[in-house]
Amino acid sequence: MTVVRFAPSPTGMLHVGNARMALANWLYAQHKGGRFILRMDDTDADRSTAEFADAIEADMKWLGLEWDVLERQSTRMARYAAAFHRLRDAGRMYACYETPDELDYKRKRQLARGKPPIYDRAGLDLNDAQIKTFEDEGRAPHWRFRLDHETIEWHDLVRGPVHFEGQNLSDPVLVRGNGTYLYMLPSAVDDIDLGITDVIRGEDHVANTAVQMQLFSALGATPPTFAHVPLLTDIGGKGLSKRLGSLTVASLRDGGMEAMALNSYLAHVGTSDAIEVRESLKDLAADFDIQHTGRGTPKFDPDQLKALNAAALHGLSFDDAKPRLSGLDNVDEIFWAAVRPNLERFDDVSLWHKVCFGDVHPVIEDKDFIAAAAGLLPSEPWDETTWKAWTDAVKDATGAKGKALFLPLRLALTGLDHGPELKALLPIIGRKRASGRLNG
Repeated sequence: MTVVRFAPSPTGMLHVGNARMALANWLYAQHKGGRFILRMDDTDADRSTAEFADAIEADMKWLGLEWDVLERQSTRMARYAAAFHRLRDAGRMYACYETPDELDYKRKRQLARGKPPIYDRAGLDLNDAQIKTFEDEGRAPHWRFRLDHETIEWHDLVRGPVHFEGQNLSDPVLVRGNGTYLYMLPSAVDDIDLGITDVIRGEDHVANTAVQMQLFSALGATPPTFAHVPLLTDIGGKGLSKRLGSLTVASLRDGGMEAMALNSYLAHVGTSDAIEVRESLKDLAADFDIQHTGRGTPKFDPDQLKALNAAALHGLSFDDAKPRLSGLDNVDEIFWAAVRPNLERFDDVSLWHKVCFGDVHPVIEDKDFIAAAAGLLPSEPWDETTWKAWTDAVKDATGAKGKALFLPLRLALTGLDHGPELKALLPIIGRKRASGRLNG
């Protein structure tokens, strides 16, 4: 069975770039009939908070991305310690005592000589006396994973064949001097223990994957299948950050974004598929293919998302909208059908509810024209033919036509120069309200 995971760090709010990764994994699992695991990478005790974790879960549920299993790395420290000891006992981990300043000096010297800044494996050559000296100085070792200097290859579902040479990579630090773990070891251990079959993540992890391929092997496991997708940027090409509040899932939700508009956009941006709104996640999953992802850098376009949001609302049925309209009186399917085509955000419905049933401030510039129009209001009952019959009569009586006919009537009836078609709105407003507005 296909098993995937989305592994956010609860050190900030969920932004659209991470939401895109969550959605890609969820859709992939659904399309394959598999399982989706949410894993909180919360080993950074200084920055991870329960509040951020709760917010991520809330955002995921709002998007509809329910998970089969929830795991937290903070509860699995014993598993990481066991993996570390196994690797150390097998000779794949070695202690290093350089300070950050010393490592920085080494890197600068290598770069100055035109060489890549690869760690020189000095830690492997330390004798007992040197180690004692470092420890007497109060230095705590950090631990590196000794890479085999061999070819590392895999077939990436997005990038195709990927090739690294082990000797061109630095032995990565897996354990800091304070005993805490960096990303790569816990991630590999979790993927093994949770039976992850496919990893879909950003292309910034490609080099990490080369290291983790050897980690999987050293821990006696078969690596999962990988897919590295280009990272989403803003419209100017700058990378997105979870600290950019304007592009968090929560801020978009609070700004009136529909979940399926955001899902539809994130599922298709950067792919060969058309960016169009879908009614449900089931629809998105039905034809989802991670291999449709392009190699170019996708850009987050707020205007395109806004247009999708409007399209999602324009296609929203009254039955689906009804629970969200419970706070408004006199709302029925006729009202919803009339105002729905003019919604950019769902909350806009309150404006048109006020136009139909509340008090508005009529805008009347030509009192004589509006008075003449008021005198020609047809008797009720009204329906969608009433607007044309009335405006034809006003046109015949005044000679006004086109914008000079329709705009003054709209301003007088609604107080606005735009809005739903008045042939649909006028019967809802009704003759009593229309007469009152036209007569000031």
